[in-house]
Amino acid sequence: MIPRTDFPFFFPFRVRYAEVDAQGVVFNAHYLTYFDTAVTEYLRWRGYNIWQQAAVSGFDFHTVKSVVEYRAPIQFDDEIEVGVRLGSHGRSSLTWELAIFHQGDDKVLTTGEVVWVYVDMAAHKAARIPEELLTQLG
Repeated sequence: MIPRTDFPFFFPFRVRYAEVDAQGVVFNAHYLTYFDTAVTEYLRWRGYNIWQQAAVSGFDFHTVKSVVEYRAPIQFDDEIEVGVRLGSHGRSSLTWELAIFHQGDDKVLTTGEVVWVYVDMAAHKAARIPEELLTQLG
């Protein structure tokens, strides 16, 4: 089990009716939307404007892998929180580690990881992530 305390940041959601499927649980594709939104808010919290930095620097991140592990159902009107932390990183990639909890609860409902690669947009090639950027993100 992943302890809630392992995550420095949480972003809240309330599950909307449009996000559930015929079985009454959140449709699988919406988990990636929750993850993407929570990572974006984490970046804002860390003072990193991903859109502005990409426009100024010519470097951006591309998602190359997404994994979702469904552990318990999430249903309409549930109040949830997505925990975000920066996991491992390599020369040009980094991994976001995520977990979804009911608000105020320690039971993990879903876990996930999203792998990004830092890319030189002009050359369309992977590039080394600057150390100062890793420090800012982590």
